[in-house]
Amino acid sequence: MKMFIALLFFVPFLAAQDDDVQIQVVPIAANISMLVGNGGNIGLCTGPDGTFMIDDQFAPLSEKIKAAVATVTDQPVKFLVNTHYHFDHTGGNENFGKSAAIIIAHENVRTRLVAGQDMKDFGSKVPPASKEALPVITFTEDMALHLNDEDIVVTHVHNAHTDGDAMIWFKKANVLHMGDCFFNGLYPYFDIHAGGSLAGVIKNAEKVLTQIDDNTKIIPGHGPVASRKDLQAFHDVLKDVYDQVDKMVSKGKTLDEVLAAKPSAAHDEQWGKAFLSPDKWVTLIYNDVARKK
Repeated sequence: MKMFIALLFFVPFLAAQDDDVQIQVVPIAANISMLVGNGGNIGLCTGPDGTFMIDDQFAPLSEKIKAAVATVTDQPVKFLVNTHYHFDHTGGNENFGKSAAIIIAHENVRTRLVAGQDMKDFGSKVPPASKEALPVITFTEDMALHLNDEDIVVTHVHNAHTDGDAMIWFKKANVLHMGDCFFNGLYPYFDIHAGGSLAGVIKNAEKVLTQIDDNTKIIPGHGPVASRKDLQAFHDVLKDVYDQVDKMVSKGKTLDEVLAAKPSAAHDEQWGKAFLSPDKWVTLIYNDVARKK
């Protein structure tokens, strides 16, 4: 999966060629699961009120995702929430929309899906979404759904991974889906061309750490199910490298000089072998910091 994550931004339709993908169902709580395949982790809440799903990976995987859902419940997907607009989280929107799922997202997600996706950092583009793929319910800040004996709170995160991020909190089960505001065990991508910033990712992690406890189970956008301890480690790595780059940029260091200083070296062995190489990640941070100076 990690290799695919690294490639998807260069070849966004690669999933269409991958017939070997299997969708794994990972139980999280009594009626909450995580589905793992290619692309962003899917969240699933099942029960008599209908199936509530978070993200949908790539269009070619929709039938496999539906089959995986069917192993958990006989209820089809009734509500589908997008955590942000990137194609590895919204690629199946059209298929689920045609199956009568009600798609929900932050208003900026709809705006960006209508316009199409230009992944400038990786030189790839995705065309504008079809009508069936667009969210039919949008929100600006927070919203709540009360389904399957669960209180579900959808919260907008300002300018973190993108400008349309949402986290989904299952209050009774103490489960939080953080979307791509959290990459567990790998350096995170943040889309500065779509309103994202690493400072925003760090700020959000700090906030979440004050709101959860040691029993909270976290579904990250990418990586395995996590705990508060894992989120703390993620925060600490990001803040360490960000602060180093920020100081060097303030002193007028060039990108080449920052890369030569290897500010992420202490973390590369554990965090730098998957999605983003250390140099690519530090370059993203440099560009993020430099534009604000």
